[in-house]
Amino acid sequence: MIIDLRSDTVTRPTPGMMQAIQNAEVGDDVYKEDPTANKLEQKLAEMFGMDTALFFPTGSMANQAAIKIHTQPGEQLIADKWAHVYNYEGGGISFNSGVSCKLIDGNRGMITAAQVEENINPPDFYHSPLTSLVCLENTTNKGGGACYDFSEFEKIRKVCDNHKLGLHLDGARIWNALIAKKENPKDFGKIFDTISVCLSKGLGAPMGSVLLGNKEIMKKAIRVRKVLGGGMRQIGFMAAAGIYALDNHVKRLAEDHKKASEISETLAKQSYIKKVEPTETNIVIFYLSEGISEEKFMNDLLQNNIKISGMGQGKLRIVTHLDYTDAMHERFLQILKSYKK
Repeated sequence: MIIDLRSDTVTRPTPGMMQAIQNAEVGDDVYKEDPTANKLEQKLAEMFGMDTALFFPTGSMANQAAIKIHTQPGEQLIADKWAHVYNYEGGGISFNSGVSCKLIDGNRGMITAAQVEENINPPDFYHSPLTSLVCLENTTNKGGGACYDFSEFEKIRKVCDNHKLGLHLDGARIWNALIAKKENPKDFGKIFDTISVCLSKGLGAPMGSVLLGNKEIMKKAIRVRKVLGGGMRQIGFMAAAGIYALDNHVKRLAEDHKKASEISETLAKQSYIKKVEPTETNIVIFYLSEGISEEKFMNDLLQNNIKISGMGQGKLRIVTHLDYTDAMHERFLQILKSYKK
């Protein structure tokens, strides 16, 4: 039995999802004639109370498209120093959009309205890049699945309005935040100009992200998707998986959160653990005690058919997900309790 806790992207389609994929009605989405893709896009737009939506093969592409449609080359966006768009999208911000980043030292991947205000370049000072966009992430990946307080979003929106800045949300794991905080997706639609949501992480679909936005800004999205190579044909098979996931896999995220919390509590009691970050959703970030080899620890787990992620600088990550069963959970907790350094 392999226990793979590297990411919530390692899941495989459930039997019900496979049935939905096999029964999908499809067409050519480049012509916008795939009925299932259109249905998924409409479903998500309505869910978040936004005008329109567009399917992308990956979350990175959806985020990069959003940055492209919000900015011009030579401009600058504001983001936390741990932001996925900066750290884990291959330098796409500079490569695709010619945009630089003003990185903020936030708290577990989250920044405040005051920090945004402080880091906006004066628009009439032509020696510095023109600030045009703020990118937020909820939940935060490198921040350990942390969730913003919604009131901070509202404050940041006001700052963006005052300075005529765009506001994009990388919502790859927004479903986890919605469940953990009991929030309404329509409230997010009122705050953000664009939102990317992922179907292949906590929801367990094989692939796919969707970019949501209002009509004016989204006019450019389909052209940018084409330029980035994201125009696809009979994607209704994958869209059907996404619809099934939205209908069946959102509420169950609470189970992943519970398991992650129990892992966090178990780790915190072990002598070989230096620190465990607060665990709000399905990601557990922890650090080993001084003198404990990260490589040896991960290899020891691997000898027990357990896979986790190393994030560098002594930071280790565990992510619970759809395919992490109760039996796996009990076994993993027992191994953590009995581990000899």
